[in-house]
Amino acid sequence: MHEELSDDRLTNIIESVVFEWARDKPLTAADKHQAVRRLFHAFRGLDLLQPLMDDPTVTEIMINGHEHIFIERSGRIMRYPGAFESRERLEELIQTIVGSVNRAVNETNPIVDARLMDGSRVHVVLPPVSIRGPTVTIRKFPERPMLMDDLIARGSLTEEAADWLSRLVRAKYNVFVCGGTGTGKTTFLNALAHCIPADERIVTIEDSAELQISGIPNLVSLETRNANPEGRGEIPIRALVKASLRMRPDRIIVGEVRGGEALDMLQAMNTGHDGSMSTGHGNSPRDMLSRLESMVLSQADLPLAVVRNQIASGIDLLIHLTRLVDGRRCVSEIVEMAGIRGGEYELNVLFTRGLGDAEDRRDGKRNEAGELRRTGNPLIRARKLRLAGIADPSRGASPPEAAEQQAGDAAPEEAGQYA
Repeated sequence: MHEELSDDRLTNIIESVVFEWARDKPLTAADKHQAVRRLFHAFRGLDLLQPLMDDPTVTEIMINGHEHIFIERSGRIMRYPGAFESRERLEELIQTIVGSVNRAVNETNPIVDARLMDGSRVHVVLPPVSIRGPTVTIRKFPERPMLMDDLIARGSLTEEAADWLSRLVRAKYNVFVCGGTGTGKTTFLNALAHCIPADERIVTIEDSAELQISGIPNLVSLETRNANPEGRGEIPIRALVKASLRMRPDRIIVGEVRGGEALDMLQAMNTGHDGSMSTGHGNSPRDMLSRLESMVLSQADLPLAVVRNQIASGIDLLIHLTRLVDGRRCVSEIVEMAGIRGGEYELNVLFTRGLGDAEDRRDGKRNEAGELRRTGNPLIRARKLRLAGIADPSRGASPPEAAEQQAGDAAPEEAGQYA
């Protein structure tokens, strides 16, 4: 029986080998140190990738074959000068990663999602699907989750908008975060979740567990499972949403909806699970609503009018995120679902970037990089705020005064300008 080497003992052995090998070679002390660390990472870490994993400024690692590595740092993508010594070495590393979470990837199952020990998300695509060699994308797990204050400091949203969102989350508004790939939807969802009162029971559902919700003692985290090599044992998001309804949750948070689970999520929002949240890929709030319709219709033979009513009654608020040309991720629009009129969605824009002022326009077009500003439109669905005893931020009144001002929710005509 062999005793496993400690990290210190392994380092000492590697140093001895490297120093002996470099005895007659013109290497500096820095070169020798780098060789020692590279060998150590090959045994105990992620080889070439370990320094990138240890670098907090690197948020994403993209490997397009063993010789082409790109990284995202501070919102900008750049080429990394390093490379794996061979395709075989990259494939060995891939098998180590997916094997550590009991998943398999091969020619018959060439696409897999996995998670590293620190929570970072890994997506692997192998040949023949990936034509130019193994492709790996690693979305790093932050050491500390971003909160609203962090997003304000980064210019993602304003203090006023953050105050609005905090109140609406506490009052159990159903929130949907949308945006393109890499716009920070999960990060923003995580920040919103930290506004939830600590005495509630929360169930989170994700493909790969990324949410870092602290301060909620009664928290259940669920993660999907891929099928095994025999094609059995898959547990998709839809099954987990259905299971969560039997767990007596106050709120359900689905990391991202992509298909039939949208129907189950909407049904949960419409049957007493107020305050639920999710995200999805959409280029605008209206585009996200169209995508949700397609997801629901792919699973249920329902009239479009029924689906739209389900969506309009289930979702209270849509938050659209965008990524600016300088790499910054920010909120571009906060929109209230005002209802259905003439068979179409009525959206009440509460905050938007660039309202048409001179400083917010370039070449006659709206400047998306402008500051997030209030439109001045009041909330239409203020009932949940009143029930929670929280002041309506659009009117600046205390809850009793707001109740007198809003005897019943305002009609859509009172909402001001719609999207």
